[in-house]
Amino acid sequence: MGTFTLVSTAPGPRVHTALVLGGGGITGIAWMLGILKGLRDAGLDLTGADTVVGTSAGSVVGAQVTSGHDLDELYAGQLEPPDHEIGAGLGLREIAAMAVPALIPGSPRKRRRRVGKAALRAHPDGGAQQRIEVIRSRIQVEDWPDRDLRITAVDAENGRFTVFDKEGPADIVHAVAASCAVPVVWPPVTIAGTPYIDGGVRSPANADLAADADAVVVLAPLARGLSKAGSAEAQVRRLARRSTLVVPDKEALRSFGRNVLDPAKRADAARAGLRQSAEVVEQVRAVWPQ
Repeated sequence: MGTFTLVSTAPGPRVHTALVLGGGGITGIAWMLGILKGLRDAGLDLTGADTVVGTSAGSVVGAQVTSGHDLDELYAGQLEPPDHEIGAGLGLREIAAMAVPALIPGSPRKRRRRVGKAALRAHPDGGAQQRIEVIRSRIQVEDWPDRDLRITAVDAENGRFTVFDKEGPADIVHAVAASCAVPVVWPPVTIAGTPYIDGGVRSPANADLAADADAVVVLAPLARGLSKAGSAEAQVRRLARRSTLVVPDKEALRSFGRNVLDPAKRADAARAGLRQSAEVVEQVRAVWPQ
């Protein structure tokens, strides 16, 4: 299944837990909710983690589960007809527009800056407000939770990696919208005068933000990044404490289809996550404190 686990003895009497939720579009949201529900039903409720890191699709799930939304209701919502969901194409043209600037030699920040410039060129007139309202409707959250929720984004102008939280300048709706602003596909989201794009431009999971935790579970619908160092697997391997990475198995990947932004695939992806949760429960139990 492409998963692995690192286990070491956590220091101290109390274990600081972290749940990392990666990017993966509409199908990624559904798959992660299926995984989380299945694990909860098996006695492993990861939503109570001390720290939750959300990138792109993961920022949606992170905002929902840290704000008290019921997992059963969230999962059930993925099975409903996506009549009011706005999809988008993510084909070779869009992927090339993101990948080519990132593959030109240069520092990681320079590469991210090139991607940001491509995103700004694709949407010269902005136009993010409709997208922001879509996110508002999707997450059904208006205020930051009283939790350690970290939402990632990238400054589209200079490539700087940014982490939004309850102490920062962004309200939670704008933070999630920025983290979900897939370059070229969706317009950058402006916060305090700065345009931001998808945090997945740096890494599909940004699992290194959980380096201060003793036990870490990473759910990564898309494990590969624009660089090997930024891949979910590479980041998890660098975590010094108990950690495990869960990625979609082959059957789940088939359920996603070729376009992770296709709402029509949402229900299949949710069911795939629920099914796969039974296969990874012992893997997660090995690192998560009981």
